[in-house]
Amino acid sequence: MEAIVQDVRQTLQNSSDEKTKASSQRFFKEPVKCYGVNVALVGKIGDQYWKQICHLSKTAIFALCEQLLSTGYCEDAYIVSGWLPKLNNEFQASDIHTFEGWIEKYIDNWAKCDGFCNHTVGDLVMKFPQNIAELKTWARTDQRWLKRAAAVSLIIPARKGMYLQDIFEIALIVLTDGDDMVQKGYGWMLKEASRLHQDDVFQFVMEHKKNMPRTALRYAIELMLPNMKKEAMAKDW
Repeated sequence: MEAIVQDVRQTLQNSSDEKTKASSQRFFKEPVKCYGVNVALVGKIGDQYWKQICHLSKTAIFALCEQLLSTGYCEDAYIVSGWLPKLNNEFQASDIHTFEGWIEKYIDNWAKCDGFCNHTVGDLVMKFPQNIAELKTWARTDQRWLKRAAAVSLIIPARKGMYLQDIFEIALIVLTDGDDMVQKGYGWMLKEASRLHQDDVFQFVMEHKKNMPRTALRYAIELMLPNMKKEAMAKDW
C-alpha cells in the first residue's frame, strides 16, 4: 500500500505547475504545503487511482487515506476527500471517531477542512443523524478546525433543509467565537439553511445579532431579500 501512496504523490508532483503553486498561497493566511496542481486535475488523478484501490477493504482504504493526510500536502488531502464519499455504503456510525482524529491531527487550513467535511463527514451524518451529537461536542472544543468542522459538516444537509434546530444549536455554541475561520464556517452553515428556511434563519439572526460577529452575520444573510439584509445589518442604538 505504501507503493500506491508513493505513486499518487509522484503523479501529483509530476503534474505540478509553478504558477499554480505560487498562486495557491494567496488563499490562506497560514503557510500551506502544495505541489501546485489544479483542483480539477487533482480530481482526475484521484479518480484514476480509485480504480486501482476500489476493490480493497474499507480498513485498507482508510489506511491509505491516513497516509496521504499525514503528508501535509493540500492535494493529498483533496485526493482523500474525493475517495472517502465513494465508501458511503460502507460507513458505520463509529467512523465519526476516526474522522475526528484525522481532523485533529491533519487538518490545518480551511480548504482541507471544508473538502473533508462537506461530503465525507456530511454524508456520514446524513446516514447516521445521531452523530450530530458529536458535532456539537466538536463545537465546544478549543480546536479551531474541529469547531469549523462542526458547522461545515452540515453544509449539504442545510442546503437540503435538514437538521435546522441542530444547526441553530451549533451556531449558538460558537456564536461569539473570536476565530474568523469559525465565524465564516457557521455563517456559511446558516446561509445554506436560509435557502429553504429563510424566515427561520432571519429570526435567529435578529435574535442574536447583538452578539454575533459581523463576519458571521454577513455570511448568514447573504442569500436573503434586500430588506432583510438591511434590517439585519442595521445597528441597534
